[in-house]
Amino acid sequence: MFKTFIKQIASLQMIVGGVIMFPAIVSLIYGEWYSLIGFVISSIVIMLMGFVLHHFLNETKEPEFKHSLAIAALGWTMVIVSGALPYYVTAWITPIEIMQQFVPTGMVYESSLLNFRNPLHCIFESTSAFTTTGLSMAYHEPSVGKTILFYRHFSNWIGGAGFIVMALAIFKQIPGKSATLLYNSETSGTKLKATIMETARSIWKAYLIVSLFLFVLLLVGTYLILPDYPFSENLFDSLNHAMAGISTGGFSTLDDSIATYQSAQMDILYIFPMLIGSFSLPFFFRFIFLRKYSELWNDIQTRAIIIGSIIGSILLSIFLMQSHQISDAFRVGTFQFVSALSTTGWQTSNIGAWDDLSILFIVSAGMIVGGAAGGTVGGIKVIRALLLQKGLQWHINKVFHPKNAIKSIKFDHKILLPDEMNAELARAGIFTLLYLIFVFISTMITTYFMSSDFSLADALFESASAQGTVGLSTGITDPGMHPVLETVYIIQMLAGRLEIIPLLVLIRILFMGTKPRLV
Repeated sequence: MFKTFIKQIASLQMIVGGVIMFPAIVSLIYGEWYSLIGFVISSIVIMLMGFVLHHFLNETKEPEFKHSLAIAALGWTMVIVSGALPYYVTAWITPIEIMQQFVPTGMVYESSLLNFRNPLHCIFESTSAFTTTGLSMAYHEPSVGKTILFYRHFSNWIGGAGFIVMALAIFKQIPGKSATLLYNSETSGTKLKATIMETARSIWKAYLIVSLFLFVLLLVGTYLILPDYPFSENLFDSLNHAMAGISTGGFSTLDDSIATYQSAQMDILYIFPMLIGSFSLPFFFRFIFLRKYSELWNDIQTRAIIIGSIIGSILLSIFLMQSHQISDAFRVGTFQFVSALSTTGWQTSNIGAWDDLSILFIVSAGMIVGGAAGGTVGGIKVIRALLLQKGLQWHINKVFHPKNAIKSIKFDHKILLPDEMNAELARAGIFTLLYLIFVFISTMITTYFMSSDFSLADALFESASAQGTVGLSTGITDPGMHPVLETVYIIQMLAGRLEIIPLLVLIRILFMGTKPRLV
């Protein structure tokens, strides 16, 4: 069994090694030679380990259904740990005087690259990057160097569409059954082409096209809005922010995220990538390649996200206005609600200074719900929220029907019989319950380990942000946070990306094996 796991994970490890080598190009462009050495060493070590393991286990049997979810969880854990290596190596081989050269002119703070001499911080940053969360140990982002900045955003972008989906798109030798099992373990299971391999490639093609579109949009938009902004910085920002936007990753090249631009027009420009990133990848395929433009409104998730963004932004703006703590409530409320619902995590406001009502609203109506299933987002997903709402409506209406009546239910362009609807509701309900339990436990732990400067609402916000892979922060996430709390957030971010169940399956296999047991 474990040989099967290791073989599949070795394939992913070779891809991770390639991903880590790519930022070395940025090191060459900007002359960051210590970063170049750090990334090259890390890449070679990881790829070599993956190649050796895959070569010696080439004849191992293919995974079964009971293995697929555990492989997804174990594979992502490997990706995160391997992805932490470049941070650690680069931080230790780079002299402090060279690190300080990354600090922008006029600033007197210490380079945040020093934080990555702590291995737990490296794992946290890697987890946040690949799970597209955006919480960071790089307190002052520009001071880590261009290579690390690019690597964080590139990790967002790769993790957004999924490492397993990438493996299926690259490796041609994965059998059909194994490909199907692994694909379903990481995605919504939507099949766009005749085979899973073709589906994976189609997803990545659509993902790349939308990424390029957002890059051009941000590049041109920034130039028109801020013509005096250095073009080289605009180019670097737009490339990285396009990757973070489509993946709803939330990292930024700037010290205060999008607030650094100090422009209402830039806020409006950056709402678009967040909204686009919250849509599902199968939607992009249908919209771009099949030219089903009506899907923009006919797709139940896309329509709900658009409507929810408008209503939620208005309500949050009203709450912020009534709190009398935010000067430009509509601008802040609109940007931050879209950021929360899309689980992007770009920030233009000090959320730690908000009133409790505004914090609780953005948590419950935005961060916990999240964007579309089949996308790069976190949260319980819009489709589950809609299903639970439909189920509640259905159960209430059943009271008024004749006892023996069998009424079908129309949901997401499908007709469901009562038994089918009950099964769908059970799955959605169990997941939602598990999700809320994770948030509740994390909130309690956060309350115990956080500074006395923060409130219970802050603890709930930070926990929901980690679980939903959102990345917004009230300030609790910090290099000085307690290691126990940092570890809890790492687990939450991984569980949020994998949707909890694969992680629980892996724990069950590690402690109890794969044999069926009575419960």
